[in-house]
Amino acid sequence: MTPLLDVHDLAKTFDVHQLGRRIIVFEYLSFKLLPGQFLLVTGANGIGKSTLLRCLYRTYRSTAGQALYNARAGQIDLARAADIDIAYLRREEIGFVTQFLRPRPRVSAVELVAEPLLTLGRAWDDAEREAKHWLADFGLKADIWPAYPTTFSGGEQQKVNLARALIAPRRLLLLDEPTASLDRKAREALVRRLADLKSQGVAMLGVFHHPEHIGHLVDAEVSLEAARSVLHRNGGEPAHVGD
Repeated sequence: MTPLLDVHDLAKTFDVHQLGRRIIVFEYLSFKLLPGQFLLVTGANGIGKSTLLRCLYRTYRSTAGQALYNARAGQIDLARAADIDIAYLRREEIGFVTQFLRPRPRVSAVELVAEPLLTLGRAWDDAEREAKHWLADFGLKADIWPAYPTTFSGGEQQKVNLARALIAPRRLLLLDEPTASLDRKAREALVRRLADLKSQGVAMLGVFHHPEHIGHLVDAEVSLEAARSVLHRNGGEPAHVGD
């Protein structure tokens, strides 16, 4: 089977100009991700697991290497692609699921969750109905669906965030601690949704502090500890940049 994502010798460094230092997060990192496969990113706290996901989503630019993604329109290197191509892939093929929601002011929870479907051309009634389904499944009380998530608690915002991130079909999902701040019911709903997406052939790369929650979904691991051992041999300075 052709990999959906084929990563070769990926590296990320940060230049701290104030200190005149270059901090290496990881280097010579290589792995393949197949359709329908779930890879768990592992390593100690602060080793750079979330940084890897951000490089693939292109919140950060990789310093070196390739991340070859087999898009519907053809292969594209996520490490070097033009911003317009990355914007298209984010809209159509690649999702990023995080524990943080940055809701826009004066946009209701149901509108925020329905928005990805509207972007794909779905009618409002259809998008609204599906948005309400996922808000209910993640355990958000119906009486606050018309309210603004800026007024919600952290746990409530996380439920809106998950519903929005997982409502639209994606070929690749990057999961950055999505179970943080979730109660048991919402966590179980998330695991069910991920299992359903996996069965549909969605490829997933995830960071979880409690991997036991999704252990039955994991096919293999991507270890950043191994990438860091290369840094020591090459005289680089390992980083502590957060997960």
